[in-house]
Amino acid sequence: MSEENKASKTEEQTEVKKDNALKSDSNTEAANTQTTSKTAEIVEKQDEELTTESINVVQSAKNVDEDEDEDFAEEDDDDDEDEDSTDLEAALSKDVEDESTQERHAIPEKDYDSLTKQELIKEFKNLLNNYNVQAIKEHVNALRTSFISKFEEEQDEAKEKFLEEGGNIIDFRYYNPLKKDFNSLYYEYRDKRNNYYQNLKKDLNANLETRTALIEELKELKNELGGEDSINTTFDKFKDIQDRWRNAGNIPRDRYNLVWNNYHHHVENFYDFLHLNREFRDKDFKDNLDKKLKLIEQAEELTKDSDVNRAFKELQMLHKIWKEEIGPVSKEYREEIWEKFSTATRKIHDARQDYFKNIDKVFEENLEKKQEVISKIEAIANKPSNSHGGWQKQMKEVNTLRESFFEIGKVPKKDNEPTWKAFKKATREFNHNKNGFYKDQKKEQYDNLQKKLDLIQLAEENKDNEDVQATIDLMKRIQADWKKIGHVPRKDSDKIWKRFKKACNHFFDRLHAEKNEILEEEKVNLEKKTALLEKNKNAKLEGTPDENLKAIKAIIKEWKDTGRVPHSKKSIEQDFNKVLDGLFKSLDLSRKDAELIKYDNRVASLADQDGNHALNKERFFITKKIEESRAEINQLENNLGFFQHVADDNPLVKDVHKNIAEHKKTLEIWKAKLKKLKTLY
Repeated sequence: MSEENKASKTEEQTEVKKDNALKSDSNTEAANTQTTSKTAEIVEKQDEELTTESINVVQSAKNVDEDEDEDFAEEDDDDDEDEDSTDLEAALSKDVEDESTQERHAIPEKDYDSLTKQELIKEFKNLLNNYNVQAIKEHVNALRTSFISKFEEEQDEAKEKFLEEGGNIIDFRYYNPLKKDFNSLYYEYRDKRNNYYQNLKKDLNANLETRTALIEELKELKNELGGEDSINTTFDKFKDIQDRWRNAGNIPRDRYNLVWNNYHHHVENFYDFLHLNREFRDKDFKDNLDKKLKLIEQAEELTKDSDVNRAFKELQMLHKIWKEEIGPVSKEYREEIWEKFSTATRKIHDARQDYFKNIDKVFEENLEKKQEVISKIEAIANKPSNSHGGWQKQMKEVNTLRESFFEIGKVPKKDNEPTWKAFKKATREFNHNKNGFYKDQKKEQYDNLQKKLDLIQLAEENKDNEDVQATIDLMKRIQADWKKIGHVPRKDSDKIWKRFKKACNHFFDRLHAEKNEILEEEKVNLEKKTALLEKNKNAKLEGTPDENLKAIKAIIKEWKDTGRVPHSKKSIEQDFNKVLDGLFKSLDLSRKDAELIKYDNRVASLADQDGNHALNKERFFITKKIEESRAEINQLENNLGFFQHVADDNPLVKDVHKNIAEHKKTLEIWKAKLKKLKTLY
């Protein structure tokens, strides 16, 4: 039997065996490739069969994703991405497809529906600036769909409000500068994508020429075996060709299988010619076996990964390494290690197929959740509130439901549009009721605005008022009235608040500044009075009574003229009165005269305080003392009634008369103090 017929028979047997083992529907593209080496036929058949299955799964997943993208708003007519995905994918080799898939899934997944339009634009810029344009298509389409949905929703709300206010539909225009910004980014994206694929075509053809030349070099190597060059030199050249092949880059997809099969055919031929020097061949076979066993371990570990999509992407890379970067192994191990690698691959493929089968169930569950959200929004819309607080609460509830709607995820394609329309209808009904309520509230808000403007005018007119206490009371009342008035139109709210706050702050800042200034002055006065107190503690009056009285009055005048001290140090006045008591003892003055002279100092201190609060408090205190003195006198006089038949020289009776006389003197002193106090009003 000829070598070609043997290879053909082996190919058929191997293909049947692999089909039964993998149960794959994929057709092996290498079936039409004729080879002259039985070994090359088997190796090519094994690698190609599994890789073709992997690529078919990639394409299947890609088609599912593209179908799901159609659930959203249609793209612009001038969008050429469909052309890219048809024409250019045909030009890409299988390893390009694997690499781009890996890169696409390296981009972090984001919930674009939960982002604002500004955040979507920011994310679009991030994709354009930080990732390869060929890897961001799915992300761009997703965020574009979200942007259009949000724009249309706002446009519908603006249109509804325009019509409610009496506008004519033919006059309605809606403009948002963010739309222009987004379109600019989208045009930039399409230009970059087109340029990328145009340059890619050139690179693919150049790489094809490079790989073809490498095959020619490889074909010539077998002629060098047994020649002048040593086996070491020839083998080094072979390794160099392999290295350059791995780095040669991608080629057009329609030429991929032919070129790859041709290359591996000549690699097998080279190894066949190496049989004369088994040391080199066996060493290389052993190295390749070790590398492929490690790949098998990695593939088996991937079968344990709960993220089947991630496992599938990493499996694709393992197949690329198996096929492109590692050479053949000894024939006795080829079938065994291939079967192990195939088994791990089959498990990952089965898990991913199960994942896609379960996707429909997940979508149905999402549909039920979204319908429940819509029902809740409809229930809220059917019970409109009649107060601002109630509407604020309902708005918060609807916003929360709206966010949850977008977070739920996709629904079956057939239900996507009806679900979206039902959601928009429910939110539109709620917004219609809300706008109707606040339309009625506008008149009340303008009335509130006028009331607050009146308060502002009153505050501005009194911000420099010198009547401090009266103005404090006025400002507090104005602030309390402000809080009671209620809402004003939003466009005026911030402006009038700043104006009102400025007027109030002006007065209170001025008040605080004046108080701080007074406090510093009072601290100085305290130092002076402390010194004056120390000076007169041990003073001796050695003149005539009139001279001594003048001296005491001079001390009191100096004390009064010194001014007020901090409130926390008021006790110094009591200390001063004790000093005066000591000085008055040396004078022949009545108790009343001495008390009134000292009281002049007290009255002066009260007169220095702002407002009448301190004076009123003192007047209340003296009035109370007068009443207490009178009551005590009456009580004592009533007690004398019990001693009608007792002699006046009785000690007990004499003591009662003495107490009555003392209380009458005290009463006269309090009356004199009250009279002196009234002169300040």
